[in-house]
Order: sequence, then structure tokens, then C-alpha cells
Amino acid sequence: MLRIWSWWREWSISIWHNSVGRRRPFVDTAGMFSDAEAAALYDVMNPWDPARYPEVVFCTELVMTAGAVLDLGCGTGSMLHYARDLGHTGRLVGLDPERSMLDRARRRTDIEWVSGVAADAAWDREFDLATMTSNAFQCLVTDDELRASLAAIRTSLRDGGQFVFGTRHPQARAWESWNPSNAFDIEDATGRKLRMWHDVESVVGDIVTFTETTAERDDTVLRVDRTSLRFLDVPALAKFLTEAGFTIEDQYGDWHRGPITETSREIITIARRI
Repeated sequence: MLRIWSWWREWSISIWHNSVGRRRPFVDTAGMFSDAEAAALYDVMNPWDPARYPEVVFCTELVMTAGAVLDLGCGTGSMLHYARDLGHTGRLVGLDPERSMLDRARRRTDIEWVSGVAADAAWDREFDLATMTSNAFQCLVTDDELRASLAAIRTSLRDGGQFVFGTRHPQARAWESWNPSNAFDIEDATGRKLRMWHDVESVVGDIVTFTETTAERDDTVLRVDRTSLRFLDVPALAKFLTEAGFTIEDQYGDWHRGPITETSREIITIARRI
């Protein structure tokens, strides 16, 4: 079961936690499985739990030492909720385009919640740290989206401020496991029994487009969502960051701060505004 949970966290963010634009259901989901239900299921499947996910430990260490933090693609706000619970006393701001996600995030009123995508960030040198967790960076698909988002993030940071994010390393070809044969069963917070799977539609250059299906256990489809992700390698990431006015301070092949190798599945980047 632990393998399934880890696998879910690896890809689920691409659909339910999109820092660029809204996901696009392409079947009629009215009365079948709403956005609010999907957001609640996201919390069940993706607890911000340091005992399970090294990403949580990695990001929490940075967040707790930063006076002001901007979380881009904050989703249901779990990371910022957790930081506040641990005693963070500074400014915490979450940005996300999904109303259903922000509705859940706003259960806490001691954090600022803003509707929008990464390129909408309109702050000027107000944050010490910007974060983009759970591979949300891959939702920046086009060159224009990447450049506009990185420019906005840089502007939001104070001089010397850090931007931390993770992305799947293309050499691992993670999308090859995104197929219906890896469907799995899950229960939502109400005990509703569900089955979920996804299916890759296309791989064009460094962009992978796929669908996620949420169904009843008898495979009756409740909703289908489509998204695209961009898989940038290390040189391509460096080029975009340098052009945007960042320098790469540290880069790792996993959330345990291991080096990037020929077998790394991830690229974890800490960039600094210059």
C-alpha cells in the first residue's frame, strides 16, 4: 500500500494542484464527482506528513527559517497549515487558481489566500522564500508560461530570496507507469469507494498529456480530467532560471539532498534571486 501512496503523490499534483491554469474535465461531471469532492479526496491522498514524504521535511526546514513565504500552487494549503501549526509567526501566503482547493485552504484564517496562477503573482520584493511543491512546476508547459511565471516569482522575492521547487527528471520516464494497468482502489473521507487510473494520450518532445479517471469500483466513470506536463532536464532548467535572473544555489536528485545522477528520478532546485 505504501508504494501506491507514494506513486499517487508523484503524479496527482499535476491535475489537482495546478499552479498554471485550471484542469479541464472533458466529461459532464455535474452530480457525479464535483470539484469540492475532488479537493477533499486530494487531502486524503496527499497528507502533508513528514513521516511519509521526505519532500515535507525538506520544504519545512526552508519554510520555518524564512520570515515571509509565498506558496505557488498551494492547493488545499497543507504546507502552510503545517508551518503555522509548528509555530511559524511570519507572513504566509498561498496562491492557487482552483476555487475548490482554496475553499479548503481557507479553513485557516491566519494565512493569506489568493486566487490566481503563478504568473499573476503581483508582489514586489515581499518574500524571503517562494515554493512550488509536488512537481507543480511541470504545469508550466509553454515557454511563455515559464518565462512569465519565473519573472513574477523573481519580482515577488526580496534580493537574495530563494525559490525552491521539484520536477520529475525526464530520464526516469515516469509517464511510462501512468496507464490503466496501475489502477488502484481508494476510499474518500466519507467512505465512498473509488477506483482511479490514468492514461497517457501523447508524448511530444518534453510535453506529456494524459488523463485521470475517477470511477466507482464497478468502473462506472464519474469524471475524467486531462492535463499536460513538461519534463525539463537540468540544462533546460538552468537556461530558463538564468534568463529570469536566478542563480542555482543547490540542486539535488532526491528530497534527501542526494546528488543528481544517471538514475535520479527527480530534480530538486533551490534558486536564488540575483
